[in-house]
Amino acid sequence: MSAPSSAPSAPTESAATENDFLSPDPGLRPPGPTPSQSRFQVDLVAEAAGATEDKSPSSDASTTVPPSDKATPTAPPDGPGADPGAGGDEAKGRFRVNFADPSEAGSAASPDGAQAEGLQNGDTVMSETSLHSSTGGQHHYHYDTHTNTYYLRTFGHNTIDAVPNIDFYRQTAAPLGEKLIRPTLSELHDELDKEPFEDGFANGDELTPAEEAAAKEAAESKGVVKFGWVKGVLVRCMLNIWGVMLFIRMSWIVGQAGIALSCLIVGMATVVTTITGLSTSAIATNGFVRGGGAYYLISRSLGPEFGGSIGLIFAFANAVAVAMYVVGFAETVVELLAVNAIMTDEINDIRIIGTITVILLLGISLAGMEWEAKAQIFLLIVLITAICNYFIGSFIPLESKKSMGFFGYDGSIMWENMGPDFRGETFFSVFAIFFPAATGILAGANISGDLADPQLAIPRGTLLAILITGIVYLGVAVSTGSCIVRDASGVLNDTITQAVGNCSDAACGLGFDFSSCKSANDCNYGLHNDFQVMSLVSGFGPIISAGIFSATLSSALASLVSAPKVFQALCKDNIYPGLSMFAKGYGKNNEPLKGYILTFVIALAFILIAELNIIAPIISNFFLASYALINFSVFHASLANSPGWRPSFKYYNMWISLAGAILCCVVMFVINWWAALLTNVIVLGLFIYVSYKKPDVNWGSSTQALTYHQALTHTLHLSGVEDHIKNFRPQCLVMTGYPNSRPAIIDLVHTFTKNVGLMICGHIRTGYRRPNFKELATDQARYQRWLLKNECKAFYTPVFAEDMRQGTQYLLQAAGLGRLKPNTLVLGFKNDWRDGDMMNVETYISMIHDAFDSQFGAVILRLKEGLDVSHIQGQDELLSSQEKSSGMKDVIVSIDTSKDSDADSSKPSSKATNDDDDGKATTQPLLKKDKKSPTVPLNVSDQRLLEASQQFQKKQGKGTVDVWWLFDDGGLTLLIPYLLTNKKRWKDCKIRVFIGGKINRIDHDRRAMATLLIFLVLFNEKFSNISCVSAFEEMIEPYRLKEDDMEQEAAERLKDSEPWRITDNELELYRAKTNRQIRLNELLKEHSSTANLIVMSLPLARKGAVSSALYMAWLEGLSKDLPPMLLVRGNHQSVLTFYS
Repeated sequence: MSAPSSAPSAPTESAATENDFLSPDPGLRPPGPTPSQSRFQVDLVAEAAGATEDKSPSSDASTTVPPSDKATPTAPPDGPGADPGAGGDEAKGRFRVNFADPSEAGSAASPDGAQAEGLQNGDTVMSETSLHSSTGGQHHYHYDTHTNTYYLRTFGHNTIDAVPNIDFYRQTAAPLGEKLIRPTLSELHDELDKEPFEDGFANGDELTPAEEAAAKEAAESKGVVKFGWVKGVLVRCMLNIWGVMLFIRMSWIVGQAGIALSCLIVGMATVVTTITGLSTSAIATNGFVRGGGAYYLISRSLGPEFGGSIGLIFAFANAVAVAMYVVGFAETVVELLAVNAIMTDEINDIRIIGTITVILLLGISLAGMEWEAKAQIFLLIVLITAICNYFIGSFIPLESKKSMGFFGYDGSIMWENMGPDFRGETFFSVFAIFFPAATGILAGANISGDLADPQLAIPRGTLLAILITGIVYLGVAVSTGSCIVRDASGVLNDTITQAVGNCSDAACGLGFDFSSCKSANDCNYGLHNDFQVMSLVSGFGPIISAGIFSATLSSALASLVSAPKVFQALCKDNIYPGLSMFAKGYGKNNEPLKGYILTFVIALAFILIAELNIIAPIISNFFLASYALINFSVFHASLANSPGWRPSFKYYNMWISLAGAILCCVVMFVINWWAALLTNVIVLGLFIYVSYKKPDVNWGSSTQALTYHQALTHTLHLSGVEDHIKNFRPQCLVMTGYPNSRPAIIDLVHTFTKNVGLMICGHIRTGYRRPNFKELATDQARYQRWLLKNECKAFYTPVFAEDMRQGTQYLLQAAGLGRLKPNTLVLGFKNDWRDGDMMNVETYISMIHDAFDSQFGAVILRLKEGLDVSHIQGQDELLSSQEKSSGMKDVIVSIDTSKDSDADSSKPSSKATNDDDDGKATTQPLLKKDKKSPTVPLNVSDQRLLEASQQFQKKQGKGTVDVWWLFDDGGLTLLIPYLLTNKKRWKDCKIRVFIGGKINRIDHDRRAMATLLIFLVLFNEKFSNISCVSAFEEMIEPYRLKEDDMEQEAAERLKDSEPWRITDNELELYRAKTNRQIRLNELLKEHSSTANLIVMSLPLARKGAVSSALYMAWLEGLSKDLPPMLLVRGNHQSVLTFYS
């Protein structure tokens, strides 16, 4: 499609000419948009009656307009350019803005194409893909960011500003709709002659590769099976909660604890699960829930560290739970067949039956979720039938069952069973046996990815399942305790005779005396002795056996489905890189077939052990650890008070959730203390591993929110506390330019600020005719990541400014926050000051004066080789491999020294602070994609520079740090070396302090200063025997004003235009100070030429009195040809004290 490159068509053009020019050409349509093309197709729509019926290809004016014209009408609505046949004066021009669909070239020109492409209703025109976006998306243009946006006549005028749409807020394309991208602020706000804008995500919307893959799979899925809240959550939770305990242990619990304490046990377990259910509901309704169940809920709330550790053990616990339930089923079958159908022996029979059973369950699972759901419905019907069978049978007492302890409902039996009768058990041991029966509340949440509406289904299904199962457990406890005695012999002849008069049990009142078997402890029936009491009571015993089979198989099937689903979600997030092979899904439902096989193998291994008494409490503790973290997630999110925490489920409380988390931890130790310890050790170990690996994910967890909340609170609190000398720490504003261009200064400053003080890497970008603030923000984030990747605890702060001095003033005034503000300016020494424009030197010295004016200390680092390594090819990478995988594929691998100066530090004047050491223009690192480009061999000077830039990264060994503390600046000159030698790299270095003084006060000064620093060497030298003065004079000769050789007026004009020039009067006035710098350089070479680092007092120059050229010459003469040197001057406020 051709696009006009100039202004819109003039109204004077004929309609036919315009329409011919604007009609689409299928043969010329490109396969997709190019950077120079607009992404919008503007369709002029006539509103006159009958226009759509008579519309021809030539009358459907459509064009792709350039970015500058994308909101501009092709012709004025009522101008001569409108087609008179399309409605005449009544035709009002409106725009339908769509993206040109390359696969349907020319369709907009045909009546059918027009009908399919847009839907016109009153004053609204909606693009086709907007309609489809809410139903799964029929067309998805991967190169288009605005296809699905409503571009319509909003508030009476044409606009590309989009109206609110839920699809803008999706993280990705999903089954509920496609992700749409609203027009960016740049598109709506930037000037029309700007370059086409770039696509981008809103803050926090960047997706990990796993999420992008999941999004693509979700968007491409057709015919996916999705469950509602009944079949998906309620049924699964009820089946998982109603386990074997209901049929073969509930009656025994009542016998031990009595009705009252049994109800308390059920109530306590229900309280724990209800609180967890409420917390689960709150998290599930806080946003769209994908597959992964407990893992997804915890990881997105508390972050990958907690989620990754819990996800792995939760998936493993579900896999082993399959073995537990299958072995329970196999044991029941073996007991039923024990009379005449034993194949080998009991243990091997359990193994054989268990293996066959788990293979059948695997087949059902592999057949798909729909078959598995049908099997669950069938098993639930059997289970409910068995429960109803029991309750019906409890109302039908038979004479034949009375000898076995079942007498029907009787008040005396109920009263007798009301209290506890513990035999070898305690309340907590009985509670520990029952509690696993209450677990299983996450069975529905575990398949959250297969739910049609997880936000509705999980709260409703989970809480209703807890209510129903809790009532049934209570009903069974009261029912069994009211109609069955604790002990019975099963002998019909144990009836009461007249001779017996000391019988006081409830059974005695009903005609039976079981005292003989009680005294002998050989009763075989009753609540205490018979686990199959419910079969005895039921109307038809085999149905109870079927219920036991149903309970075990349904729980096994739910766990067999849950484990792979959770494990697949964990692997998709790539928390554990070695497990990524299990992330792949198959079929329309994205089934984790490899996960099913792995779960089957784990389950089969534990089935073959056939002894699960040891592993069972560990599994219960694994589940409880998950519950505890879900509860803690809600508390943590509420505590963080993040705006992103706004669940639609309101029936939760952060303190109740915290109590639930504590209860879960208590129950863990009640059930089995060593299993609880083992669980905590495993969770902690996985947590440490994931924390160490630092997975490249950002889910906006409550941990991040709380970190921000605490940082803000503490920063505000700190602002209300007065500074104290003992708490002083150097907080450095380091003028680095790009952080990776001057590694030496960053390494040295980071050494003494790490974990002690603030470090801000300042970068002044000059020379921009039109500052690109979006690029500045991108660079800020990019180089901050570089600092983090290189484990440098610093902040990168770039600013735009007209010149270096103005930028420095900006940073001195605005950098930092509250008390976290810099107090020391750190510069690199300007090695090439004599080679460039001397106005750069004026700027450089002015920056030092500005620092002192702002009450900052000043530090200047000089290496004789220089600091700037940005011109050396391949010297560093900007982006880590994780950043590359998330879409930012460029790395800094080379520097273009021929680049024009329209960049931050490539402008000649920028050399003032960016310490261009070799006389080469510092340039902005270019981004290249070819990381394997050949590197140019380094020359000798560059090789030395590169080695020198890395010297502070190494351990310094047994050397010295020589401190020449010539002037008392408040102690900063002493504090920095002390902090430096406290660090591992410098701890073997000895500090030597040189101070000036009088000969007769050496001992006094030594004792006095020793209270501030341990190592002290006192030095006294009269500043005499000056040599090398001629070399200094020669150095400053080009910068002298020489006012005696010219007219006074001419001298003044020259001084005004070149303020850095040295006057004869000034040179004579500061002759002694000049000689001092020269002599100090000689003394430094004599005493400190082998030092690892020299720290020396920075000489001061009075503003307006000492020219910048003379001051720069002092610094040059003082520090040339020496080891690495720090010139330090504090702000003359004490930073050291000898008071405690």
